[in-house]
Amino acid sequence: MNIINRFVIAMVALLPFITAQAQNSNVWSKEKAQEWYAGNKWFCGVNYIPANAINYTAMWDKTSFSPDVIESEMALMKQLGMNCARVVLQYAVYEDDPAYFIATFDRFLSICDKYGVKVMPCFFDDCAFGVNTDPKVGKQPDPLEGWYAWAWSPSPGYTMVVDERTHGKLEEYVKDIMSRFKNDNRIFVWDLYNEPTNTTMPERSWPLLKKVFSWAREISPSQPITAGLWNGNKELNDFLAANSDIITFHCYASKEETERVMKEHISHGRPVICTEWMNRVAKSYITDIMPMFKKANVGCMMWGLVNGKTQTHLCWGHRPENLPYTGEWQHDIFHGDHSPYDPNEIGIIKELTK
Repeated sequence: MNIINRFVIAMVALLPFITAQAQNSNVWSKEKAQEWYAGNKWFCGVNYIPANAINYTAMWDKTSFSPDVIESEMALMKQLGMNCARVVLQYAVYEDDPAYFIATFDRFLSICDKYGVKVMPCFFDDCAFGVNTDPKVGKQPDPLEGWYAWAWSPSPGYTMVVDERTHGKLEEYVKDIMSRFKNDNRIFVWDLYNEPTNTTMPERSWPLLKKVFSWAREISPSQPITAGLWNGNKELNDFLAANSDIITFHCYASKEETERVMKEHISHGRPVICTEWMNRVAKSYITDIMPMFKKANVGCMMWGLVNGKTQTHLCWGHRPENLPYTGEWQHDIFHGDHSPYDPNEIGIIKELTK
């Protein structure tokens, strides 16, 4: 075997390693990430969707965007002392009218800023809880009483995730929005993909997941980028941890399990924010877990704020045939009239956010 052939074989063998390294070559250093985190107050907030929106398509759509509702709910956030909100964007609404979507997102940021709430936008989401796996703009379905997150709409939808021929459109969407807001201090983190692989074909999320990190690095925003570690899949979580500026994770579990997972993520040496938690049915309680997050200086963003059309007070998988629901609320901290579900929880939040 001549020298040239040996060189070619060696390079082919190294190609996966080189590709993997290139994927995260522009990740913030741990020192830069920690300096950024130290310059902010303790992050405490919610995963936000207006009570009158059945899904994130409805939140942004021309037929149902509701700035008055958002303003009233951001006022609740301010009363609680909460300072951040995570929201999923919707590609379908952007595709329908990019200028409208950009203007609407900017208006949302302005409302949040008025009440001291910084935003973590999320570009893509694989979650679906009903039959709707490809979003459509326009008036959304009415709630089906007793069905948790009926009509939830992923972004961009399973068909586009699977069909890589459409990814050029998604690249334009990500780069357009990120380029416009890359230095906007109303945004504190970019979350690139919510729970990738949370589909019936988990392997098909990988191409888009890898691409969105590359697209974001090309734009090089002033804010950190991340995607949440969430399901215990080592290959997935290793990729996410290696390519994120800060570590974000999801954990709907007891205090003991949340503490174990939290410490595991702290060991990466980067700032840590739990971007989804609080599930009373699974013993993920505000009363004992939020103080633990505060003590460890780990940010936290619970699900959610005001109970509404998503019916996320029900437990996962709840269906109409199981009504009436008599258990404790799974998520949310306010009734639709803005009265607290549990005044004791509200007191703890206010005390910790002083």
